[in-house]
Amino acid sequence: MPMAELWVIWDRYFKRRPEHPNRTHVESRIAYKLQEEAFGGLAPATRQRLEAIGAKHSKIKLRARPREFNFAPGTALLREWGEREHKVTVTAEGLFEYEGHTFKSLTAVARHITGQHWSGPLFFGFGKGGAR
Repeated sequence: MPMAELWVIWDRYFKRRPEHPNRTHVESRIAYKLQEEAFGGLAPATRQRLEAIGAKHSKIKLRARPREFNFAPGTALLREWGEREHKVTVTAEGLFEYEGHTFKSLTAVARHITGQHWSGPLFFGFGKGGAR
């Protein structure tokens, strides 16, 4: 299967693409998701147990888990940038609408506004210590 077709399937299951795509990695992740969809995923207790075992025996330092934000549909997020105010509205599907475009994440909106990589939550003032 050509990579272009794999990316279509990938986008159905994942919010973003890997920074360093590798065909084997992409295929294995898609295969897992297809199996998970067909046969069900791991039970929460099993998942927690496997994560605990992995964390206990891993020499790799764990990254802090990104905070999840659950905004109510219709929530408006405002940010001043470049001498103007930017308004982002949370859609009923949990996506973000900005100037007629829909984005999967606040980070994508921040990138669209600034033209550079930003942490969306930080850009909109949801950094450490809560909203500013």
